[in-house]
Amino acid sequence: MKPVILVIEDNEKNAYLVTFILEKYGYQVIQARDGESGISLAQKLKPDLILLDIQLPVMDGYAVARELMKNKDLCVIPIVAVTSYAMAGDRERILSEGCVGYIEKPINPATFMAEIEQYLPDGKKGNALRRDP
Repeated sequence: MKPVILVIEDNEKNAYLVTFILEKYGYQVIQARDGESGISLAQKLKPDLILLDIQLPVMDGYAVARELMKNKDLCVIPIVAVTSYAMAGDRERILSEGCVGYIEKPINPATFMAEIEQYLPDGKKGNALRRDP
């Protein structure tokens, strides 16, 4: 079974690029365009990893991370912020809200998988489907 990664991203182009790269490496990608649907999908699917944009409409990524951390079944899923927030203190705030990692946008396709795979649970990375982009 392919590892499942939930991408919570409202920007269609960003979601497409991330999904393209992840699927090329053999991951199953589920997309949510807003925080509420992302939380709902996380509850339903229990993904192996959540990639979370911080600038989301209605419910921002900080609120999404807090909600996910409150749920005993979801708080064990690693959350990695993929965001354009790059000011002093942004990284620290993002990590303090429950994210285990932080990747700045625009993402670098050449290094993205190495950045993502460090947050995947053991046995969920570097699978046989791996190919160079």
